[in-house]
Amino acid sequence: MDKLVIESEHIKIRKLKISDLSDFYFYRSNPEVTKYQGFDTYTIDQSKEFIESQLSVQFGKAGEWNQLGIENKQTGKLIGDCAIKLGEYDVRIAEVGITISHMEQNKGYGKESLVAILNFLFSIMDFHRVTEIVDVENVASIRLLESVGFVKEGHFIQNIFFNGKWGSEFQYAMLKNQWELITAMKS
Repeated sequence: MDKLVIESEHIKIRKLKISDLSDFYFYRSNPEVTKYQGFDTYTIDQSKEFIESQLSVQFGKAGEWNQLGIENKQTGKLIGDCAIKLGEYDVRIAEVGITISHMEQNKGYGKESLVAILNFLFSIMDFHRVTEIVDVENVASIRLLESVGFVKEGHFIQNIFFNGKWGSEFQYAMLKNQWELITAMKS
């Protein structure tokens, strides 16, 4: 798939660009934004290097994270990013993650992004399942996942060492047939 663009009412999910650097660095350098992420705060050089590393990544390769920018369609500014990784052994399964700038949180962009990603993935023929792993202390993300209809499937206790301590995570999942039922009920 050459150019992956996912659009909804207020946002456009698209490849990161070098011109996103200042917006990307702005939120990725904030410890409150990275508090529950699988990465620490970024320097400006790390931000540039990360964006450059994603320029050649194309969606559709098994086992490879594809990091995409979340753009506010009205302002054209990068307000966050999201990741989609198709399963290494089965590309009908994906893991996702979303990061929203601290200046844009609590405005519905996380939910709109997640719904747009689900609509996109479940529109792919034979696509089956989407998962997200979330820190047990990340109450906002847990609320988001549950509000969309994700089901908690697992609790991994002290399974990750991050920020100098052991952390625990939940695994949430959405099946295509569940998503179809949820969206049909909303129609």
